[in-house]
Amino acid sequence: MLLQLGGPDNLDAIEPFLYNLFCDPDIIDIPGAFLFRRPLARLISSLRAPKVQELYKSIGSKSPILEQTTLQADTLKKYFRDKQIDLPVYVAMRYWHPMTDIVVEHLIRDGIRKVILVPLYPHYSRATTGSSVNEWNRMLKQQGVEQQFEYSLVHSYPEHPLYIQALVERINEALERFSVEDREKVHLVFSAHGTPIKLVKEGDPYSHQIRKTFEAVVKQGKYSQPSTLCFQSKVGPQKWLTPSLTGTVERLAQDGVTHMLVIPIAFVSEHIETLSEINIEARNEALKFGVQVFEMMPALLDHPKFIECLAEVTLEKLETSNG
Repeated sequence: MLLQLGGPDNLDAIEPFLYNLFCDPDIIDIPGAFLFRRPLARLISSLRAPKVQELYKSIGSKSPILEQTTLQADTLKKYFRDKQIDLPVYVAMRYWHPMTDIVVEHLIRDGIRKVILVPLYPHYSRATTGSSVNEWNRMLKQQGVEQQFEYSLVHSYPEHPLYIQALVERINEALERFSVEDREKVHLVFSAHGTPIKLVKEGDPYSHQIRKTFEAVVKQGKYSQPSTLCFQSKVGPQKWLTPSLTGTVERLAQDGVTHMLVIPIAFVSEHIETLSEINIEARNEALKFGVQVFEMMPALLDHPKFIECLAEVTLEKLETSNG
């Protein structure tokens, strides 16, 4: 079962999608939050929806994440089929359809009793993989079927060789968009979704895993170009991981960087954070500050090495759980 965030499939879905997001106890987890989480989520989602709708209008009025995750699931199914391995693949989204409760019903209908949860988040965070697993457990309990399933979790795979190779190949493809004479002028800006510093202090491994991926990619790619790791998508007043993407773009431009390739290092599909936040907002900032050429690496999607990575971590977990 592939675990992913999900995204609104039309403009009317944006407010309920945001409500589901801000209702998540793994997102809003301040003391006593259970007393006011739903009203607060309703307030935040209603206030944010108009602005977020405008952002979605700029990328086609919906998120492409379901179609792309379905493509990844179908490609993974084909990989197993070609290897003569009988493993059905399901997709469960955290905040929009198909959500976990419906997927559990499908598993029961199909007679599935053993499940391997495979996050499409290569790096573990309580706010992503942790939240999806908590929702899985809640839905099993809610439907009274905890005893019907045996499940195991692929925790993370930030340094898996095939994942690293897929990223390196995508970066190399993106570098070819720059003219040969300009390629050495390119600064590689690795951007990952940020998290609150509070999570890091509580032991969340996400930021450390991101840095390991960054270091492994730079090492394997043997890039002569300079590289920087930064974070994006800050929400709310808490302190988040730094440096920020926007701050990094501005600083590099002021330091004289004229060619920039942004690498969404933690995202395996396209969505609002890549298509709008990087490819429109960060691009506009970069051009405003004097960057001449700004490119964004496309997401891994169904890159053969990434699909093979998903297959390997699944089969390793299957072997371990059978053992």
